[in-house]
Amino acid sequence: MSRLLRRDDAPPVPARELTAISADGARIHVEVHGQDRAPAVVLSHGWTCNTHFWAAQIRDLAVDHRVVVYDQRGHGRSPAAHRDGYSTDALADDLEAVLATALEPGERAVLAGHSMGGMTMMAASRRAGLREHAAAVLLCSTGSSRLTAESLVVPLRAGAVRTRMTRAILGARAPLGPVTPVSRRILKYGTMGAGSAPERVEICARIVHACPRAARVAWGHVLAELDLEAGVRELRVPTAVIAGTEDRLTPLVHARAIAAALPDCLGLTELAGMGHMTPVEAPEAVTAKIRELVTAYVPAGGADGVDGTAEKEDVA
Repeated sequence: MSRLLRRDDAPPVPARELTAISADGARIHVEVHGQDRAPAVVLSHGWTCNTHFWAAQIRDLAVDHRVVVYDQRGHGRSPAAHRDGYSTDALADDLEAVLATALEPGERAVLAGHSMGGMTMMAASRRAGLREHAAAVLLCSTGSSRLTAESLVVPLRAGAVRTRMTRAILGARAPLGPVTPVSRRILKYGTMGAGSAPERVEICARIVHACPRAARVAWGHVLAELDLEAGVRELRVPTAVIAGTEDRLTPLVHARAIAAALPDCLGLTELAGMGHMTPVEAPEAVTAKIRELVTAYVPAGGADGVDGTAEKEDVA
């Protein structure tokens, strides 16, 4: 049996729990950590994860920030959607609903997304809600297109066979089952750097294995067909990119392409030896980048113009 998480790895207890109602009526579980008047940060997790994925960032940032996290639909405590309820438009709808629920009108925040959470920011780049609330964005370990063609999870030469096998993995219906030594090794190979600490592998394994199979499969099909390159070009807020050099799921080619296409890129940070799960593998680096963005782009009090460091952007 897998050992229990250490006490300091336990997910933080939220100050408040909210429910955001998305455009199609989907209910999105939202948690708010920290102080009400502190600068706001909104964190969006990736495929097969949940709010617990951001535990290290919540513990650090909630001391002097207001940290908003939410479960993507079908993950964690957000119920599964109907059959047609999984799409990049749904990701954008859900993010807009979360921002409207957790933030005051006109309040600016740093938005950080990991993997599918980063794709959420790209999908929402044209949305009024993102343009109203995003002071800056951090994209962690993500891609905008060609995920199956560029993935290195299947150790074969690039080509049709590798792409088909990767597509099959994304849409696999087999249950993941309990966390075992074998499943931990598989997860570490596919998603984390070779030097990842055992306790961090354990954290990721427990989170991923808790994802409901139906949501995993439905979102896997969406990722296999992903094309958000236009969304990257429309993400017109200051945006930083961070990625691991050993990422097999979304290799560095994706991060470099995104950084080159962003209208206002603040730079790409390449984390040596890290895999795909950068917020868990390198929590200090990810948290430091979020803090840096808050300091540079979020005005005191969170609303535009409060201290003169930001101006109101017109929302179409």
